[in-house]
Amino acid sequence: MKIYPTITTLVDYNEKLKEVNTFKLEKVCVFFTGLNYKERKELLNKIKRTSIKEIPFAHIKNDMEEEELDFLIKNFKTQVFNIHTEKEYPLKYDYSKYKNLIYIENVYKAFDEEEIKNWAGICLDISHLENDRLLRPKICQKNIEILKRNKVGCNHISAVKDYYHLNEKGIKRYDDHLSENLSEFDYLKNYDKQLFSNFCAIELNNSISFQLKAIDYIKKLFN
Repeated sequence: MKIYPTITTLVDYNEKLKEVNTFKLEKVCVFFTGLNYKERKELLNKIKRTSIKEIPFAHIKNDMEEEELDFLIKNFKTQVFNIHTEKEYPLKYDYSKYKNLIYIENVYKAFDEEEIKNWAGICLDISHLENDRLLRPKICQKNIEILKRNKVGCNHISAVKDYYHLNEKGIKRYDDHLSENLSEFDYLKNYDKQLFSNFCAIELNNSISFQLKAIDYIKKLFN
């Protein structure tokens, strides 16, 4: 299991880039979910001026062009990507060239096993799975059965609260991209280590400093 800090883009990322230099980090995951084409180019230009040499795992958007994936692989040695399901976010471009590097993430619905077969496998967000266990056990169980038959190639790791909140769509959630306490990762020890890949990204809007503490904490949970 390899766990990486992550630049998320649904919030301002500039302080995280400063922290990357402070900690001299060379490998960081990047989630492009909050950016359009022009904003993605701006972020990558900023990343070039940091200590980052590799982006091993990237969460791409449905509107990213094939050339953008080419760029990540050539310049930052990106090895795996994840996308949301096409039912939620239909793809605007053909990614068949990289279908063996792209994994489908579990979000609100149960996995579509037929869709998974079109790609490299599953990007398992453990916090989403735990949220389903707490609120939608039938969907959780269905996903667990599908996980037994398909490859988990990358992971997202977020916090899980001991209380639920309503997200922007008014849906109950226990999982959260902002952590207040490291104990919000204790749920991970209830999951088989086989469900974790060598490309685990900490999906938090928290600072890089907090993410690094979370990574150390999670590693101790499994040791």
